[in-house]
This record gives sequence, structure tokens and C-alpha cells, in this order.
Amino acid sequence: MVSGGPGDSGYRLAPHTADLRIEAWAPSREECLAQAVRALVASFAETGPSRPVRAARRRLAAGGPTADADLLAAALEEVIFRLDADGEVPAVVSVSALAGGAVELELGLVPLGSVTVTGAGPKAVSLHEIRCAPDESGRWLASATIDV
Repeated sequence: MVSGGPGDSGYRLAPHTADLRIEAWAPSREECLAQAVRALVASFAETGPSRPVRAARRRLAAGGPTADADLLAAALEEVIFRLDADGEVPAVVSVSALAGGAVELELGLVPLGSVTVTGAGPKAVSLHEIRCAPDESGRWLASATIDV
């Protein structure tokens, strides 16, 4: 499944042995993170025109040479947590930059029972070969393997 085009923002889902590989791209780090979250949701549910019943905000911070990949992992793990703990799925996703390289993840959540489940739910994010960084043109690329 591919959403968007290579010139703008989007994502792609790719089979990966017994797991799932997601890839996302966008002009900014924040939009790239949001696209990766949308890809994760699209891997197991169709939210369609669902209207969020509540919003959840989470500040995500990371430091060091893998900070952006760590932010990607944290954003994806937040979706898995919301699914497992509360039975909720993000229908709307936005990511905003904060001071010091941190981001705010905002999820417009809907109950899992109100969406069409299309695949196995995600279990965890593999830290092996996780990536979130700009390419030589400045476009941000993210990729991660998801245990399903």
C-alpha cells in the first residue's frame, strides 16, 4: 500500500518475513513522523471518516546520535500502547516541533470497534535498522520494522 507520492508526503507498507516494514517520507521531520504513524495504523485498520472521540498529546524527547530514530520508535510505540491499553486507534495524527529537538505527538483517537480491522495488530517496534533522517535533498525518510 502506498499513500502520497515521492515528491510530497506519504508512506509505503512492505512485507518483511513474518513482520511488516513501514517507510515514510515528507519535507519535514515532524510530517515524516506523522506519516510513519499513519502507515502503522493503515497496516491494520481503516479509520475512514471516523471522527475522534478524544485527543491524546504526548511530548517525545530524545538525545544523542540516534535521537530522530528514537523519536520514531517512541511515536510508533505510543500507537501500540494506545491500541493495547485502551483499545483506541489514531484517526488523526499531527506532530509539532518543540524546543530542544523534542516533538509533541497529537492523536485523535477512536475506539477500535468503530474502525474496519484489516490486518494483524502491531506488537512492537524493532530497533534493528530503524531510521529517521533527511536524505541528500533534505527530504526526510523514516523506516521501521514492526512485529505483528
